Amino acid sequence: MATERLELRLDGEQRRRLDELAEEEGTAVSETVRRLIDRAYEETLNERRKRAAEEIGQLEVEDVPEPETVTRQLEGAHESGSVH
Repeated sequence: MATERLELRLDGEQRRRLDELAEEEGTAVSETVRRLIDRAYEETLNERRKRAAEEIGQLEVEDVPEPETVTRQLEGAHESGSVH
């Protein structure tokens, strides 16, 4: 995977904490930063998914069709030659 250089300015305490994390993980500071970014991104995605699920759960839906009905409708919409 190609990487890009990023300049990052930290205060002394932030740098100390970052060094501490890197040492604890036994990795270079740059690898620790990449891992922290990945973790933060995954946490953000999980929070978005959770909010979306909560919003869907709050929707008031009347007359929910049976799964078989939905399956037939989807199959009919995607038969060859259908334009939808």
